[in-house]
Amino acid sequence: MNAALEPDEHLAALLVDSAAQAQRRGGATAAARALERAAELSPGEPDKARRLLAAAELALPAGQADWVRELAGKVLTLTSDPDLRIAARLDIGWSLLWSNRNADAFDTLLSVAAEASPRLPAIAWQATWMAATVAHQTGLPEVCAKARAALDLLDSRDGPPATAEDWPAGRADEYRIWIRACTDPFGERADIVPRLRRTAGGSLSDPGTFGAAAWVLDETELAVRVLREALSRLRAPGVRGASGGVLSALEWACVDSGRWDDALAAAREAGDIAAAYKMETVAGSADLTTAIVAAMRGEHDQVAPLLARVRAAVDTSEYRGFATRIWQTAGLAALAQGNYVTAYAQLSRLFAADGTPLHHHFSYLAVADLAAAAVRAERHLEARTLLERALARVDPAPGPRLAQLTARARGLLAEPDSAEAHLAAPLADPTGDTWPFERAQLQLDYGEWLRRQRRINDAKPILVTALETFRRLGAAPWTRRAESELRACGVTVQAPQGAPGALDGLTAQQREIVILAGHGLTNGEIADRLFLSPRTVASHLYRSYPRLGIAGRRQLRDIIDQQITPGAGR
Repeated sequence: MNAALEPDEHLAALLVDSAAQAQRRGGATAAARALERAAELSPGEPDKARRLLAAAELALPAGQADWVRELAGKVLTLTSDPDLRIAARLDIGWSLLWSNRNADAFDTLLSVAAEASPRLPAIAWQATWMAATVAHQTGLPEVCAKARAALDLLDSRDGPPATAEDWPAGRADEYRIWIRACTDPFGERADIVPRLRRTAGGSLSDPGTFGAAAWVLDETELAVRVLREALSRLRAPGVRGASGGVLSALEWACVDSGRWDDALAAAREAGDIAAAYKMETVAGSADLTTAIVAAMRGEHDQVAPLLARVRAAVDTSEYRGFATRIWQTAGLAALAQGNYVTAYAQLSRLFAADGTPLHHHFSYLAVADLAAAAVRAERHLEARTLLERALARVDPAPGPRLAQLTARARGLLAEPDSAEAHLAAPLADPTGDTWPFERAQLQLDYGEWLRRQRRINDAKPILVTALETFRRLGAAPWTRRAESELRACGVTVQAPQGAPGALDGLTAQQREIVILAGHGLTNGEIADRLFLSPRTVASHLYRSYPRLGIAGRRQLRDIIDQQITPGAGR
């Protein structure tokens, strides 16, 4: 045993070969372990450092942040080689980012980017890409400005790194889009969104980063498609830990696009990965996703415990994106329960009195709910002033999603005779349907305004459309309000078609499989997502059909999509 611990280059080389074989089979963790052992057996410090660095870089896709930091730290103690040291510091920056240490990660990554820029542009780009991730999580203007300055420095050089095995063609363009999206999600859209769409038409070197950029830029359908493709690659053995960030982005893209059950499924998967690899921010995002869906569905008893768990896991003074999502979710839950003063108190924390947002991106996604709470709490003037101060800080062409949210907010806070100009305008743009819950909220508010103006026939179809969406999403508090508005219009609101609670007789796993199948996924795709065999998926579906009262897969969509059949009204 003792002899085996002595330096032995022959054994070290055999372990390097073993690591290469493990890597080819997709075993990143096993390969990293073999390289770590090879480093221990290496007679010379240069080989030790080189092999430890290679082990650290294989541990990255496995999501082993603590291990990466340990391996990279050993490299720094062994070598004075500047290239090896700067690569090790990049790995340490990555590990800090995923270990809930944003400030340390940002300082490390900016330092690496500045030092690497003249000689090692690939490392500089990677460091700036990670620094932009920190900037988006913090939402601090000064942090965003520093990350953007690092990008400007890279762009001032003689072009991106040359294409190589570890630097595919197009990666610099993908990273540039991500950095710009993180640091200024509502600005320069006339340039960045067309660039995003053009890039999507080619072969993506990093679909996870690209899909997350599409989500930040509210190219939501593109984001869902690309992030799902990225996950199909990252579910391979040995690299699952790298899927945590991709799952976090997918959760929110699914929430935004009305795929709430898919969002919950992604959150469950992310929660498992976060527990396995000690990723607090991934766990926090999963809990926040679950909490906001619970708030929108009226499952109020779930919201507070989930938010408390996020607060315990994540430093919200450092991660202002999390703080913003917490206040938004708490405000939405209070709004759903009719606690309007509480809702306004929660949501107004998203902006300072001068309009400065708590978070440069997420704060603005709550402006319409802030206005709704203000109206019902009778804080019109205060909220109108705050809203205009906040919106003055955003690009005048922030994109169709924020335009729709802003129009709803202004319409709610406007005097009755000027509200329609705001509420009706976004409904002429079909792009707004990309975000169905937000669209239905706008339709509900506009329908209510029309009813109060005694324009009953104009109000009915708009309210019916809103109700259909709320029912499909399972947004019970808003469903009840839409039904109440339709009754006030003289419409007899009937129960949804299909057996009420048809899914209640299924197990949790059967419900999840049925919902995914109803959304068009194949058995193989469902199996990949839920870590089951296709045969198990088929068996669950076969046993579910009789309980649902249907003959086969083609009828699942009708079961999942609840409908409304309004009666005649006068």
